[in-house]
Amino acid sequence: MIEVLYLGRVDYAEGLRLQAEMGALVTAGRLRNVLLLLEHPPVLTLGRNGNRANVLASDELLAARGVALHLINRGGDVTYHGPGQLVGYPVFDLRSLRGPSGGRMGPVDFVRGMEEALIRVCLHYGVRAGRVAGLTGVWCGGQGSGTEGLGTEAAGMGPLSLNGEPGGLVSGHDFSHAKSAATTNSALAAAERKIGAIGIHVAKGITSHGFAFNLTTDLRDFALIVPCGIADHAVTSLEREMASAAGVPSLEAVAHEASRQFGCVFDQQVLAVDSLAALRDHAQPAREFPAQDTPLQFPAEVERLHGASDTPVRA
Repeated sequence: MIEVLYLGRVDYAEGLRLQAEMGALVTAGRLRNVLLLLEHPPVLTLGRNGNRANVLASDELLAARGVALHLINRGGDVTYHGPGQLVGYPVFDLRSLRGPSGGRMGPVDFVRGMEEALIRVCLHYGVRAGRVAGLTGVWCGGQGSGTEGLGTEAAGMGPLSLNGEPGGLVSGHDFSHAKSAATTNSALAAAERKIGAIGIHVAKGITSHGFAFNLTTDLRDFALIVPCGIADHAVTSLEREMASAAGVPSLEAVAHEASRQFGCVFDQQVLAVDSLAALRDHAQPAREFPAQDTPLQFPAEVERLHGASDTPVRA
């Protein structure tokens, strides 16, 4: 089961705190898989393998524009979050998910599944999207974008790619929207525009961080950075790609569609939760065991017999 909570706009530091809280509950088995959906005020995040030089704006400019910078433990380089962008934080126990071969799902297949869910969201709104060889994320335009990248519904979710190659792998169990070591800028055609970025961290089988999907995002803010550390990295949004901007759905509507697609791709029942309080109420209580120094209690019948006998009863 996936419990989904739409939070609206949330400060980035609070988003990190909520991920830690949900991660602890999922790790302890008190909650199942949790998908937090929200948007952030303008913020830059730099992965642990990121290059600070890819933040093009000075600290003074960032401060003047009210843009925070956070160094975080996901893989990958720098990315931007801001209003009009749907951010998803899946706090999932990978041991609860089945991989394409029938065994436990691994981090790479989990990333491929997230891509698939976002590709389907695009398709739901009439936008053709897919993957780019050697790069993680969801892209519009280019040679490969289209329904040929949507093979999982019929064949079972697997590590698919429009151009026949899996996305970039970052060291350890960090999988992100960073460029893989074998990928050069020439692999990214100018016509290919990124609509969804993905970067996760996995610890003890529990995922954190997730995806950023541009809906009505002000794309000019991406000029503050070299997105994902990839030069000539074109970005786009659902608003820009839809045939009619007048029909652009609300952030909450896209959040509901994204949660539905997550359920389909990962073959999980989806349960919408109204509030953080309700989600916390769903947490199973921790198992309590008697302390080892609890005094030994004799049954009442034994106590009665002991009182009626001169022979002491020893335990």
